[in-house]
Amino acid sequence: MEKYTPDKKCIVMTRDEVRAFDKWAINTLGIAGVVLMENAGRSCAEMIKERLAGIENPKVCIFCGTGNNGGDGYVIARNLLNSGFRVAVTICGEKSKIKGDAKANLDVLEKIGQPIEQINLKNDNIPNRVKAFTAGADMLVDAILGTGLEGKLKGEYLELVESINVRNLPVLAVDIPSGLDCDTGKPLGTAIKATYTVTFVAVKKGFTLSRDAAEYTGEIFVASIGVEPNLQTAL
Repeated sequence: MEKYTPDKKCIVMTRDEVRAFDKWAINTLGIAGVVLMENAGRSCAEMIKERLAGIENPKVCIFCGTGNNGGDGYVIARNLLNSGFRVAVTICGEKSKIKGDAKANLDVLEKIGQPIEQINLKNDNIPNRVKAFTAGADMLVDAILGTGLEGKLKGEYLELVESINVRNLPVLAVDIPSGLDCDTGKPLGTAIKATYTVTFVAVKKGFTLSRDAAEYTGEIFVASIGVEPNLQTAL
């Protein structure tokens, strides 16, 4: 894992390029998506363990969306549990929408006995739920929305993001802060203000274009998912 700084030469990818790379890794190389997800989530967990190394009996609260970003969150939770962390997990949205590799990792987490909470974005008092869920946390994990987000956030997601931000706790964003546009680096209405962002494969284009992006990404680290972009261009 390498830390990104604006003066460092690095590979930069757009939303579409990231999607194409993932498809290449899965369809051409034959690496199962669940393996890529495992590698991504484990990298985030390692970062969290490093940052909370000086805290006794640390607690991490993980917000998971219903897509693959949430799947990364379940992998993070399992890896932290294996290291003795106190972990709380909540699904932000309808559990029935979780499919594929994300569902596989959620199933594993439930089978090992991890309680899974759920925030009903349409009916719950979101600020109160977020406040209660994050009580006693040493770090929050934003695994809600990934690089595929386009268009402004809807009302309930705006409220969710703002409710997380006002907790004023350290936040690790998975791949990209929820609400930040991958290609422009600008918030789509609002975005998670992360302390750290662990982004996968390459630096996202928006991180390099907008001066405002750093307000949301915090420190940026680039993590491998088990195969590198330079291999794709070499073949």
